[in-house]
Amino acid sequence: MLLFFLSAFIAEILGTIAGFGSSTIFLPLALLFFDFKTALVLVAFFHVVGNIGRISFFKKGLDKTLLIKFGVPSIILTLIGALLVSYIPQNALKGILGIFLVTYALYSLWKENFRIKASTATVIVGGGLSGFLAGLIGTGGALRGAFLTGFGLPKDKYIATAAAIALAVDLTRIPVYLSEGFLQRQYYWYLPVLFIIAIAGSFTGKQIVKCFPYTVFRKIVLIAILLVGAKFIFDLFSNWH
Repeated sequence: MLLFFLSAFIAEILGTIAGFGSSTIFLPLALLFFDFKTALVLVAFFHVVGNIGRISFFKKGLDKTLLIKFGVPSIILTLIGALLVSYIPQNALKGILGIFLVTYALYSLWKENFRIKASTATVIVGGGLSGFLAGLIGTGGALRGAFLTGFGLPKDKYIATAAAIALAVDLTRIPVYLSEGFLQRQYYWYLPVLFIIAIAGSFTGKQIVKCFPYTVFRKIVLIAILLVGAKFIFDLFSNWH
């Protein structure tokens, strides 16, 4: 399990630097060690602490208006997405995750400055869609980032606001996952270890943000996400034959 914890640490560093949720990176890695439902809840717990760390490390102000407009539809649709997990086959969920990752990575590589025009309507739609994806497949941070970047927030404010919205989403979906029995008792001891790793990863990521060329790093992360997503899609079609 050392590799699992190491991948968690790396995912938190990458997520902090890249500006989209560490769950986008960590969930595919966690699926190499666990079934979809166990990975989903472990990553959600990990994500909570990572976001608390980001809020505290980048606490130069939250955009409260944006937080409410984006956060409320996110929470509502997260609940719906989380409730649907138990009714959809795990292979299908991994396939959905793969399609989402490949689509996001390809489009982001093609349009480097991809952002969605800022308006109240797009914020509500973006909040709902990203929340639904977070509840259903455990990762909505990439889509959330695409909508939030349209507002041109300063870097610190963007990270803090995105983390606050993600935290609300995580606190909504985790009780649903636990009530559905996604996490077995044998994995409870992982939680405090993941908490420590998340804080350490957030802090490390903050230090790297100051001196690392963002554009090159972002491309590397997107290519990695593309490859992982492609593998999940391949696995989905392999199971059909």
